[in-house]
Amino acid sequence: MKSIVIYFSAETGKTRKIAEELAAELGADIFEIKPEQPYTAADIKWTNPLARCNKEKLGKKDVPVVGKIGNWDEYDTVYLGFPIWYYGAPNVVNTFCKGYDWKGKTLHIFATSGGSGIGKTAEKLAPYVGGQTSQMQRESRLYRRSQFDDFVIGVARPLNLFYTASGCAEA
Repeated sequence: MKSIVIYFSAETGKTRKIAEELAAELGADIFEIKPEQPYTAADIKWTNPLARCNKEKLGKKDVPVVGKIGNWDEYDTVYLGFPIWYYGAPNVVNTFCKGYDWKGKTLHIFATSGGSGIGKTAEKLAPYVGGQTSQMQRESRLYRRSQFDDFVIGVARPLNLFYTASGCAEA
């Protein structure tokens, strides 16, 4: 069986960089979650109450996704990364996750954040991944960029950890 790193990254590309490094370190395949309508800088300016990210999150809207992982059944281990939006995964990640059967998968999630904590991210994500993250919340930790090597070593074992790039806002 194989491993895959799946990620969504906003305009700044911080989550993309971490996902690429993680995939290279683990020798895993990689897949980017892309919304049908790409986000602009204005779309993710959370300080604007009319910004797209706010409307999606507060309206609990699905965000259509482009592309599909055709060989999903080949993967037994999935690393899922995204920026923290409103103390959880962006809606585009939730929509993507609903499109797959997560039974039998070992799921590790990692996240970037400009300052907000992880909160109940694992708990909020659980309904979209068939409950796979139910044990993650107790094992979650925050990591700074300087601790990336420790994170990679940690997720290489069957642990469920978060990675937070402190000071690297994805907005």
